[in-house]
Amino acid sequence: MVETAGRITLWGVEVFVAIADEQSISVAARRLGVSPSSVSQQLTNLEGALGTSLLDRSARPITLTVAGSLFLKRAQTILNEAEQAKAELTLGAMSQLSRLRLGMIEDFDADVTPRLLAEVAGHLKSTRFLLETGASHRLHDQLDARALDVVVAADTGVSAPWMEVHPLLEEPFIAAVPKGVIGTRNPADVLKDLPLVQYTARHHMGRVISNHLARQNLRLDNRFELDSYHAIMAMVASGAGWTIITPLGFLRAQRFRDAADLIELPFAPLTRRINLVARKDVLGELPSDLAAKCKTLLDQLIVNPVVGAYPWLDGNLRVL
Repeated sequence: MVETAGRITLWGVEVFVAIADEQSISVAARRLGVSPSSVSQQLTNLEGALGTSLLDRSARPITLTVAGSLFLKRAQTILNEAEQAKAELTLGAMSQLSRLRLGMIEDFDADVTPRLLAEVAGHLKSTRFLLETGASHRLHDQLDARALDVVVAADTGVSAPWMEVHPLLEEPFIAAVPKGVIGTRNPADVLKDLPLVQYTARHHMGRVISNHLARQNLRLDNRFELDSYHAIMAMVASGAGWTIITPLGFLRAQRFRDAADLIELPFAPLTRRINLVARKDVLGELPSDLAAKCKTLLDQLIVNPVVGAYPWLDGNLRVL
């Protein structure tokens, strides 16, 4: 085994960045798939090579020293350059790309994601695909931490110089109400008398909705705050309240479709954008190719069927 103590290694730099991100040696070890003792040793080797302490291990959570804060900027640049070098070598023969770590918003897991994986796998025959589905803010965090290569997620309003962004879809927020409850009455009057079943503010989408309601100075009876589209739509279908949702969210819980009506928000409109995001100049043309495939699938599987069922969404639910 080659002795690496006293040398700055790429692996040591990656370990340091992981610890700095996670503020924990054990969590960094899980992220990297190695033992905590291995992570600790790599950190010790790196600090020895640099001749200074980078992290205060006695603090809980672990914190950066002054030297660590300075080195972190360089460390991130080093890893970005290494990723780009690797990608340039691999992308010379795209069919030989060994691994693609893809993060997809939960809203796509029933239709778009399986089709996208099947199509891409047909072109990248030697590639192993690692798929992570989850909330948008978590996927963005994993991309930032280099735990994912590409994510398809809602725009969280955060931008950085390293981000390569491909807009895919714009969709409006809409109201889902119990079947027949509106009738000929003014929707705004009806909804003020019904409890709001709200998507949790622990997630980015829930915070977007809450902030929008606050800007409208709307005081609604929001006694219920849930983190599941199915649970939310089940309550709407039972007549327990109404909700603010997107067409994609409604599709995920479409078994309740016959027990609910969709209407435009009876106050100022609100939209969200779904993007494909990767690290700039790392994967060559692959992100733009994936974005093009996503747009085709979104048009076929989402926009056309939904607009066909709800014509009033035409022009508001659209591929970008």
